[in-house]
Amino acid sequence: MPANFQRLSRTNSVRAAQKHYYGASEPEVDPGTLPDELTPEEVDFIQARDSFYMATINADGWPYIQHRGGLPGFLRVLDSQQLAFADYRGNRQMLSTGNLATNDRVALFLMDYPQRTRLKILGHARVEDARQHAELVQHLAEPEAHQIVERLFFIKVVAFDWNCPKYITPRYTAAEVEEMVAPLKRRIAELEAKSKTGY
Repeated sequence: MPANFQRLSRTNSVRAAQKHYYGASEPEVDPGTLPDELTPEEVDFIQARDSFYMATINADGWPYIQHRGGLPGFLRVLDSQQLAFADYRGNRQMLSTGNLATNDRVALFLMDYPQRTRLKILGHARVEDARQHAELVQHLAEPEAHQIVERLFFIKVVAFDWNCPKYITPRYTAAEVEEMVAPLKRRIAELEAKSKTGY
């Protein structure tokens, strides 16, 4: 586990819970630990995702989780500590955007269900009005989506961690299922053709 994620997530109450249930707790981490930097492994994983979940906290302390999706790579890796994505016109609730106005902390869950893998990211986010940053819209959104981009999210990565695959149920997209069954369909077509000709 990257040290900064352990430092931020293993609070005194978490360590107390560990001690209560398991008889011991993880040691404290040096508070001088620098923010975790994404390695090529995390970058490749992020750029292959077509969705993620993002949690924010509202002014009353309640968490809110939002799903975001797009073409693989729509969550852009700008450098080893910064992510960004274009936010499209939607239901006008503005919950995540409003929450970030009072608390800039975010938590991201990125899932690879077929491989039963997930990456957790903690960071600080800011939101920019897309109307004031046309050049960034060109960089962060696919050309066909430029007209529906309303906001741009920038996330400064502070910490990340990988989860074990335990209890992750494999799930597949329609495209992934189609790819897996394509050889079977071809084989069925071959057998049907042979049955019709008798060869």
